[in-house]
Amino acid sequence: MGDERTGEGGGSKFGRALETLRARIGDGTYAVGASLPPQRELVKELDVSRHTLQRVLARLSDEGWVESRRGSGTRVLSAQRVLPRAAGRVTLRSFFDRAFEQREVLLDINTLTSESVGTHIRLQAERVRDREVTPECIVLRMLLPRESMSLPYPAVKGNDEDTRPQERLRGITRVHGSSLREALEDLQREGLVPRVDVAIRHTPLTPTFKVYLLNRTEALHGFYQVVERGIEVDGEEIELLDVLGLGATLTHHAGDTDPSSQGTVFVEAVQAWFDSVWNLLTDESD
Repeated sequence: MGDERTGEGGGSKFGRALETLRARIGDGTYAVGASLPPQRELVKELDVSRHTLQRVLARLSDEGWVESRRGSGTRVLSAQRVLPRAAGRVTLRSFFDRAFEQREVLLDINTLTSESVGTHIRLQAERVRDREVTPECIVLRMLLPRESMSLPYPAVKGNDEDTRPQERLRGITRVHGSSLREALEDLQREGLVPRVDVAIRHTPLTPTFKVYLLNRTEALHGFYQVVERGIEVDGEEIELLDVLGLGATLTHHAGDTDPSSQGTVFVEAVQAWFDSVWNLLTDESD
């Protein structure tokens, strides 16, 4: 029963295995074009059943990260790319690592769902528990699309009246939003972080890009790419117009002491946009 499903994302072992493999693909441990270790090795290492691992791999395949072929194993198709790739190479994982190494963690995020954010937040919560990092304050503000609003994606090709894909999207968002909130607030309840403040507001805007802002000094920015893909819903295979934010290319911008530098101007402009939208919304309700 340890792999029992709970909600959209599956049981705790399912979730941990999914997050572990996403993180390894995202940070380059499993490079694009490379094969994942054999399933028998992953089953043992991740402490899951073969059935659970196969569900994890199916989910990664749906998201466009990997491709599995009988007799050939599972190959990585895409990963979160961050530009520019300079000497101090930035990945989404390293961005969150650096954020949580600071005394005050201030994160402002605009995204379609809270799924990939939740993955990294839970990884950082484990670092806090292991005393690898010791932040004194964590403040997370997140903008998500309004639940009552019909979005242009995900949508069934040729059938705008089929609401199942968007109901599924809202379910995933709720599960991961609740999970990341709990992961952070547990740190305060356990006395590990003196102050934690998590706020989520819903906007009447369709996200066309994702933004991660750190302490008003760094930004990651990337556009969602619209794709056609098939998923299984209620036992039926359907073709969707969708976006795969996990594979989007993010651009890293960092401010410096020069107020006219390109990085500083970009970060300040994106922060001003985020603040303007945030301040128009008065609470976390829909």
